[in-house]
Amino acid sequence: MNPDTTHAPSRVDAAVSDPATPGPATPGLAVSNRAGLVRPFAAMNIVGKVQAMQRAGRDTIAMCLGEPTQGAPGPVKRRAAQILSDGTNLGYSAVFGIPELREAIAGHYRDWYGIDIPIDRIQITTGSSGAFQTVFLTCFDVGDRVAVARPGYGAYKNILAALGADIVELDCGAEHGFQPTIDLLEAAHAQAPLKGLMLASPANPTGTMIGADHLGELITWCRDHDVQVISDEIYHGISYIGTRGETALAHDDEAIVISSFSKYWAMTGWRLGWAILPERLTKAAENVTGNLALCAPVPAQHAAVAAFDPESYAECEAAVASFARARDHVLDATADLGFTDMAPPDGAFYMYARIDDILERSGGRFATATQWCEDLLDATGVAFAPGDDFDSVDGWRSVRLSLAVGAERTAEALDRVLDHLG
Repeated sequence: MNPDTTHAPSRVDAAVSDPATPGPATPGLAVSNRAGLVRPFAAMNIVGKVQAMQRAGRDTIAMCLGEPTQGAPGPVKRRAAQILSDGTNLGYSAVFGIPELREAIAGHYRDWYGIDIPIDRIQITTGSSGAFQTVFLTCFDVGDRVAVARPGYGAYKNILAALGADIVELDCGAEHGFQPTIDLLEAAHAQAPLKGLMLASPANPTGTMIGADHLGELITWCRDHDVQVISDEIYHGISYIGTRGETALAHDDEAIVISSFSKYWAMTGWRLGWAILPERLTKAAENVTGNLALCAPVPAQHAAVAAFDPESYAECEAAVASFARARDHVLDATADLGFTDMAPPDGAFYMYARIDDILERSGGRFATATQWCEDLLDATGVAFAPGDDFDSVDGWRSVRLSLAVGAERTAEALDRVLDHLG
C-alpha cells in the first residue's frame, strides 16, 4: 500500500491528486493559493545532488533527466558562433519569432508530414514550457476542466494549476498503453464538460505512442464535444517503431501542436520551442506572449534555422540509434532489475516501471521509490527519477529511466545497478 494514500484511486480523478497544500493565511505578504498548488519538480533536485557529487569527483550517470548528452548539431553550433560577429540583428524579434525560422519549421512539416502550415500560425516560444503557458492562457479560463493522462509530465498539471484550471486526471494504466481512451474521456465528460485534452505522443514518462487510428478517434471525439486538443509532439523523431510520430494536425486543423528543439535536436539549454495554432487563436496568443515574454531568445532563433540542414538531421538520427540500443539494454535487463508494468517505449528516451518487488525485497528499508533512488545514487552514482513527478497515486512505487545518456553509459549504469541489487 502507498504509505501516503489511504484510498484506492478512481478511474477518473476530477482534480489534482495529493496537491501541495498551501499553508495557513499569514497577515501581510503571502504566497498565493494557486502558487501553493504547484508541486516542485523533484527530478531537478536530483540533478542538483548529481552535480554536487560530480564536483566532489564522483563518476555519476544521470538517467534522471531528459537531456540528450550529445548536444546541439554541428551546423547549429557553427551558426551560433557566426552570428555573434556577422552583424546579425540580435535585438527583439517579432512576438511570433523571426520569419526565417518559421519558414524552416513549415518546411519541416511539409517534409515529415506532408502538411502545409502558413507561417502566421507558427509561434516560436521560449522552449515548450513557454508554449504551454501561452496556449493554456489563451484557451482556458479559471475553473475550466482540462484532462491529462496519469502518469504524465508533471508540468502540465502544475502550469494548469497555477492558472486556476480544474485538472482531470485520466488513470491511463499499462493496460491502456498509458494513453487516454474514449471510455476514460466519456467518464470524465459525464461528470462535468471538459474544455481541453492534453495529449503526448511519444509520452513522458512512458515513451508510449498513440497510433494514427486511435489518435484520429480521440480527436474526433474532442471535436464532437467541443474539447480543445493540445498535442505535445516534442519527442517526434525519436521513435523505435518505424514512424516519426503522428501529428494531430493530420486529423484536425483546429488542434494545437507544441514541439521543441530540446529533444530530437538536443538543444535543451537554448530554450526554444514552437506552437502551431489555429488561425482563430493567433491574435490572442500574440497578445499573451507579447506581455509574458516579448519574444523567444533571438540568438537561439537564428542558430536554430540550421537545425534543418541535412547534416543536422543525420546527427540527430545517429543519436536516436544510440537511444534505441540503450532501450534494448534495459529491456534485456528488465527481469533482473525487478521492473514490472512497463510498456516497452515506442519512442522518446524514457522507460517507466513499477519497483514493488525491489521495495518488498528491501525488508522495509525502503518504503518509497524516492528512498530507493536516493540510496542507489549514493551507492552507485546512478540517478533514476522517482515517479512522484509523473503520478500522484502510484508514483511512490515507480521510477523513470532516461536513455538520453546513450547506449554505452546506459549499459554501464545497468551493470552498477544490478551489482548493487545483488
